[in-house]
Amino acid sequence: MLAPREPRDFSLANKIALALFDASISLYLPPSLHYNINRIRLVWSRMWNVLSDFFVSVGLSENLPVAIFVMDSLRQLAVKFLEREELANYNLQNEFLRPFVIVMEKSTSVEIRELIVRCISQMVLSHVSNVKSGWKSVFMVFTAAAADERKNIVLLAFETMEKIVREYFLHITEMEATTFTDWVRCLIKFTNSRFNGDVSLNAIAFLRFCAVKLAEGGLVCADKSLDDGSSLSIINNDDSDVQSFTIVDDHGCYWIHLLTGLSKLASDSRLAIRKSSLEVLFNILKDHGQLFSRTFWIGVFSSIVLPIFNGVCEKRDIPVKDAQESPTLRSPHSDGSTWDTETFAMAAQCLVDLFINFYNELRPQLSNVVSVLTGYLRSSIQGPANTGVAAMFRLMGELESRLSEDEWREIFLALKEAAISILPGFINLLRTMDDIKVPDNSESYANTGTSSDHGLTNDDLEDDNLQTLAYVVSRMKSHIAIQLLIMQVITDIYKTHQQFLSAANIIILVEIFSSIASHAQQLNSETTLQKKIQKACSILELSDPPMVHFENEAYQNYLNFLQDIVKNNLSVSEELNLESLLVAVCEKIMQIYLNCTDYHLAPKKSVEKPVAHWILPLGLGKREELAARTPLLVSALKVLSGLERDSFKKYVANFFHLLLDLVRSEHSSGEVQRVLSNIFLSCIGLLIMQ
Repeated sequence: MLAPREPRDFSLANKIALALFDASISLYLPPSLHYNINRIRLVWSRMWNVLSDFFVSVGLSENLPVAIFVMDSLRQLAVKFLEREELANYNLQNEFLRPFVIVMEKSTSVEIRELIVRCISQMVLSHVSNVKSGWKSVFMVFTAAAADERKNIVLLAFETMEKIVREYFLHITEMEATTFTDWVRCLIKFTNSRFNGDVSLNAIAFLRFCAVKLAEGGLVCADKSLDDGSSLSIINNDDSDVQSFTIVDDHGCYWIHLLTGLSKLASDSRLAIRKSSLEVLFNILKDHGQLFSRTFWIGVFSSIVLPIFNGVCEKRDIPVKDAQESPTLRSPHSDGSTWDTETFAMAAQCLVDLFINFYNELRPQLSNVVSVLTGYLRSSIQGPANTGVAAMFRLMGELESRLSEDEWREIFLALKEAAISILPGFINLLRTMDDIKVPDNSESYANTGTSSDHGLTNDDLEDDNLQTLAYVVSRMKSHIAIQLLIMQVITDIYKTHQQFLSAANIIILVEIFSSIASHAQQLNSETTLQKKIQKACSILELSDPPMVHFENEAYQNYLNFLQDIVKNNLSVSEELNLESLLVAVCEKIMQIYLNCTDYHLAPKKSVEKPVAHWILPLGLGKREELAARTPLLVSALKVLSGLERDSFKKYVANFFHLLLDLVRSEHSSGEVQRVLSNIFLSCIGLLIMQ
């Protein structure tokens, strides 16, 4: 039999005939012998424990004719068994087909692997009504075929899978839940096909088709009483990041295996697969979620849906070095794949849609949904932050009348935590600039090429510094945009939903405004850092981060927010004493403007003996900054002049000295002087005349 050219298969044929005792296969055995095929299952199981190893060893033979002969013979034996109905609680079909699986997974022969796929396809499609435990081996063969290196084998196996889905799906759901699990695992393996994108997308479509068939079969996941001993629990699987269910009800298992398989594809490296799997997963839940009980919904949402977004909340601002020593951001998924902006947007929209549609069932999960959306705000990338803001605004817009005061508070506290939590990481990032020396424009980065003691030239060190500087500048621009975005969404939330907001919730919004405005002022007070960044931007030919704009916009939004409450929500204003806070913010704005004019550095005029001095002109940069800050100062002065007479009288002592300093300032604009004149005439003058 081992002869390479003319193998003698006499012994092989008789060994197979001995197993079957079928005259149509063997002409060498007496016809009076009883057919072994009719032996009881227990005896056959013991016999097959010996025979299966033989079929595997010969099937893996390097002698192709012998291997083909034994695989074809195994097919004939398997057909005989599939013609007989399998008894309950027996797995003889699975045992009998197991050699096909082992040879399929281990054989290096393309011909043998293709033969096995054809044999399995022919057997299953011709005896589908009798296949019971054999489904497990069938799907294992097709799973191995899905990962095959030959395109024709992949397509051949998928063609059979497609026929099973469309014509014989009920035969799968009639079996135990583990069979359906093997089926789903097989389809997911086809989604990883590298030969044909249509195969991958069609496999995902078949998973959705499975959901439709499950729903048509009326597989409702209802709550079970504790009296019948059934339960629904969630356990961590050490071999997977995705949590799995332990459910007594097999029908529930069908849904869970299907949904879990789709959720794992959400982190696939291919954009089309990510998008398609997310879309199918959420469409299945939206279309068939009415079949789920509240308990089952909570399990699905917390263990299948939410883990998809784990990477969003793990995003950090701390740069790491890649192989080229350039700063990058850590991947949001454990397998190294990343989500693009389009995937971020679609996932957030699907999550909010699902939560709104099944709010009554999923209401206890509000905090988790808000945590996911605020996790978008923690991203160092502006795109996901925009997505998170839009999704958060839509969530509150759809649920506004159904949210309790505590739930509003929960949302606002999450927004506050998201806005504040990213500040320390950003400040730490800026501190990396402390050890970097940025030369003046007159100094050249390319003039020094001496070697250091560690084998690095100054050019190498300077290039690395330039990369760090470029990254910091980029991050600063993104950080400023995200902070202003948070302020904008808070303003929109208040304007749209203020009738549902209590004073206890509004004060949280005030604290967010205050935190961001103080942060903006802190950034602008770092004069050394500002000069270093300006030099770096000049060298790198980049636009400067809009730090002054950030501070102006932060205080302008803060000012407008407080003024709106003081004017239009008197009860809340009085309860929180916001008028006093509004005046304090105006004082801060005036002080910032005076600091910009360098008025605090000018020599003070003596009342007894005035001292003449020259008015030193400001540099171009200072003049531009003053021009940028003038509209904010004018707004603050108009707010003060718009106070009620009693309020103005109450607070004027706090800011009168600042008004005098602005009058004395030699660099304030004509517009500022006109507003100051109006304050002294219409407000202070009236107080004096009383």
